[in-house]
Amino acid sequence: MTTAGAPGPRPSPFPQAGTISGVPRYALLLAPSANRVYADAAGRLTRAELEIFAGSGMLDAAPADVAAERIGGVEYLTFTAPEPGLGTRDLAHLANLSAAYALFERVGDDLLRPVPLHPLAHYDSDLITIQKYAGKTNEQFTRLLLNVTLLASAAAPRMLDGGLVVLDPLCGRGTTLNQALMYGHDGIGVERDLQDVEAYTAFLRTWLRRKRLKHTAETTSVRRDRKLVARRFEAVLSPSRDAHRAGVTQRVVVLNTDTTRSREVLRPRCADVIVTDAPYGVAHGSRTGQGLSRSPLELLSAAVPVWRELLRPGGAVGLSWNTHVAPRAAAEAVLTDAGLRVVDGPGWRDLAHRVDQAIERDVLVAVAP
Repeated sequence: MTTAGAPGPRPSPFPQAGTISGVPRYALLLAPSANRVYADAAGRLTRAELEIFAGSGMLDAAPADVAAERIGGVEYLTFTAPEPGLGTRDLAHLANLSAAYALFERVGDDLLRPVPLHPLAHYDSDLITIQKYAGKTNEQFTRLLLNVTLLASAAAPRMLDGGLVVLDPLCGRGTTLNQALMYGHDGIGVERDLQDVEAYTAFLRTWLRRKRLKHTAETTSVRRDRKLVARRFEAVLSPSRDAHRAGVTQRVVVLNTDTTRSREVLRPRCADVIVTDAPYGVAHGSRTGQGLSRSPLELLSAAVPVWRELLRPGGAVGLSWNTHVAPRAAAEAVLTDAGLRVVDGPGWRDLAHRVDQAIERDVLVAVAP
């Protein structure tokens, strides 16, 4: 209490936590990456991803003034947000940024106050990280590709709710499928290489048993006119015993067949989003129904019209590929010729990055009417 004639409390010499001139400010610390080349590009890619989040309409306080800044000798991605700052819903979305490690509110120029982040993680992280093999897509990039595809789709408002269907029509050993499971979604994969399918199914069976999760898993044959057209692996799982008792389950299906024959084994409009990292045409070939091809563009030209039939109205296709073997304009033409609208705007043209000497990877996302 202030007594008569005594001076009142002096105003603090420090700005309000997280603000300068009333604008909340934040600093995002990026997660380390085991891949040095990808780590060099992670800041720029996360900046583009943050701009895509901001333009998606999913955030109440869209980030602005995104920039890289060194604070205390450490590089952060800094940004501002409109008053009153990031709310619970915004933080729930931004916690899933592909390279997010920790978020801070800025207090003045030098002090940081931690902001808790709770990314979607229905399972232990080793579902994503434990597999190691040549040609595996970087896990951070897989999450980025899935994020931006979901944000472009009509299913974006349900991104945090689970229950969507993510299709990877060139699924390899299942990195995208595992990320879909982590987010609480169902996954469907198509892969021609039997060795990759067997490696993934063996891994998932072992992982589910080791985690003691309630599940069923079986492999069956798919026949049409008495002819074998695919082998089908299906697992139904729950993230916890309580979820299992409540009937909350997820499903992952992998079909061993050529991607251009996907309509023979999948019903139309079965996927909310299609997300895939196309073959690079360098270390390995791309396959079509006619055999082995060195051109991923030939594969995409044959496959994208088939994938289009599997996409629900308002669904999105997220595609990454090697621009050294297929120029961006040519890849865009394949998508538009299939009746898809390529998404553009802030961040969307800033996702290209080097993988190695022979591979420059870029991202395209296109939406079905």
